[in-house]
Amino acid sequence: MSYKYKTRGTCSSMIEVELDGNIVKNVKFTGGCDGNLKAIPKLVEGLTVEQVEEKLSGISCSGRPTSCGDQLARACRAAYEAETAAH
Repeated sequence: MSYKYKTRGTCSSMIEVELDGNIVKNVKFTGGCDGNLKAIPKLVEGLTVEQVEEKLSGISCSGRPTSCGDQLARACRAAYEAETAAH
C-alpha cells in the first residue's frame, strides 16, 4: 500500500510511504534537502514502523519542533493505521 503524507513544518512538502504490513518498503520525499532525503529512505527500508518511530521521532531541525525524519516517523504511523483500518 502506498500512502501520501503532507508534511508540516519542514522543507519537504510530501512523503510517500509504502508498507508491507508494518515493514517500510519504499519512501520518497518531495522537496527538502536532496542528499539527506535520498539517504534517509535507504536507512529505513526494511525497518518496522516502530523502529522508524524509535529512531526518528522527536528530531528537530534548525530550531523547529520537527524535522523530515520526525515527519517520516509520523508518516509511517499514519500509513500503518490507514492500512490496518482498511482491512
